[in-house]
Amino acid sequence: MLGRRKPIEAYIETSPQPPFKWPRMLRNIAIIAHVDHGKTTLIDAIMKQTGLFRDNQHVEERLMDSGDLEKERGITILAKPTSVMWNDTRINIIDTPGHADFGGEVERVLGMADGVILLTDAAEGPMPQTKFVLGKALKQGLCPIVVINKVDRPDGRPDAVVDEVFDLFVSLDASDAQLDFPILYASGRDGWCVRELDQARENLHPLLDTVLAHVPAPEVAPDKPFAMLATLLDSDPYIGRCLTGRVLQGTAKVNAPVKAINLEGAQIETGRLTKLLRFEGTERVAVDAVHAGDLICIAGLTKASVADTICDPQVDTALASTPVDPPTMSVTITVNDSPFAGKEGKKVTSTVIRERLLAEAETNVAITFAESANKDAFEIGGRGELQLGVLIETMRREGFEMTVSRPRVLIRMENGTRLEPIEEVTIDVDEEYASSVVDALNKRKAVMQDMRAAGAGKTRLVFHAPSRGLIGYPSRFLTDTRGTGVLNRVFHSYGPYCGDVPGRRNGALIASETGTAVAYAIFNLQDRGVMFIDPQMPVYQGMIVGEHSRDNDLEINVLKGKKLTNVRASGADEAVTLVPPRRMSLEDIMAYIDSDELLEVTPQSLRLRKKYLLEHERKKFRRQLEEEAAQF
Repeated sequence: MLGRRKPIEAYIETSPQPPFKWPRMLRNIAIIAHVDHGKTTLIDAIMKQTGLFRDNQHVEERLMDSGDLEKERGITILAKPTSVMWNDTRINIIDTPGHADFGGEVERVLGMADGVILLTDAAEGPMPQTKFVLGKALKQGLCPIVVINKVDRPDGRPDAVVDEVFDLFVSLDASDAQLDFPILYASGRDGWCVRELDQARENLHPLLDTVLAHVPAPEVAPDKPFAMLATLLDSDPYIGRCLTGRVLQGTAKVNAPVKAINLEGAQIETGRLTKLLRFEGTERVAVDAVHAGDLICIAGLTKASVADTICDPQVDTALASTPVDPPTMSVTITVNDSPFAGKEGKKVTSTVIRERLLAEAETNVAITFAESANKDAFEIGGRGELQLGVLIETMRREGFEMTVSRPRVLIRMENGTRLEPIEEVTIDVDEEYASSVVDALNKRKAVMQDMRAAGAGKTRLVFHAPSRGLIGYPSRFLTDTRGTGVLNRVFHSYGPYCGDVPGRRNGALIASETGTAVAYAIFNLQDRGVMFIDPQMPVYQGMIVGEHSRDNDLEINVLKGKKLTNVRASGADEAVTLVPPRRMSLEDIMAYIDSDELLEVTPQSLRLRKKYLLEHERKKFRRQLEEEAAQF
């Protein structure tokens, strides 16, 4: 396999050595990979080995994952730049998300890079998101450096993975220059990288040398007026709105006058560059001037947003921006109108919810915002349940209360044909569970594309499945595979509508009264189904407290305590032994609820409820649905 490409030494020997002057002493790269293939851990090791930290300095793991949700979930959600110095060259490195739901971040930041490091797990090989991010990089003409990571895994198969990566490049129509990629083998956790597997495993110097040799210096126009494309937007408590992007031409100094224009060339605002910040390690450092090729952060503009061009007043042409794939799924967010509304959160009105969602849509180009005529219901579109769930969880921690509908896919109409989003699903599962997975996905209108042995008793299954069919499936998948299966999914294309997909088979257990749940009542109702609540938990009429063992909804009274009398029983009282309630994450609940149900989100609680809390209102709603169905 290695005979198809030149050895890595060839790149270093033949690559012209850049002179020691700007801008040749600068490299901009992005690290792209499937989720959990080790991008952030590798960047940690690079920063430690390039002298950013003292030898005795305490450094957290996955330093680039700075957000609370990123630390808790162990995933990268927002793309973040960092910077290191190596052999008198500044290397700007952009850490990107690996989960398909946050692919919008990857699509944007690739425009700031001149090269990419494609990280691939030595055991799993190329996965769906690997294909997605690599395809985006190849379309932009970037020439990747391939790093086979985690080669010290006992089930690692680096040589076979190299073949699979090459085949992936070919399938994505890579050019001859892109196919001529250097290959390195690494362990980001242990901090080493080698060009051949039999070499000494000491440090990451071979990777850094390869970056300098293989990644070109920025192709920029230093003599033209200043212009940069805003790629990321965030807020700093000290300097306000911060726009991050790459300077494509010219030079800018602090307090220089600038204007912001959109993609059509229309002026949005004018202002001054009150702060110019450059990335050094994990910090943003103030500088007096920035030059073409630099990755920078600017402050001083109040209206400019992502994809706008920040430029000198004499510039009239907007810089081209990479188009971002549209969202495929949406939820409806409304004001919390339950009996417990306003007891836990302070931000409860439709006005504050609307402002927060508009701010999110401004900074995250993969999120769309629409509102009802009365401006009391807001439809938020995204890439999947995880992305929407992260947004809702973030708002919840900020003190918001709201109700959230079941996610639904966004249907397109083309030439009178209904089209729906289709996802490519890759599953690694033990051989004994493969048949049950195939059967479950077939019922959800999935079509198998490939099935092959993956070694170590595992089978790899590849399906094309409608997004509708995958809502709520991950939890069922974990049950079917006893927690041993791995499921990955990525948007594939829009395809013809696949027909009805079976939904949840079990009905709901609904509280019939408002009050505090009693252990004695829950104990006597356990044979009705699985409970979602604990004793002493406040409940209200219409709240869903469990899953019925049958397919119909059932109202139950979880407030009924034991009657106390002065008559003694001949035997001892029966001990109240409760089965632990089912715990579900926010994304699990969003996928679990049905079309006539809602999720109530508050800073302290997640509650399932019926859209109509009273039984007679639910009956009236069902009759309306039946009458509408009869008309068609």
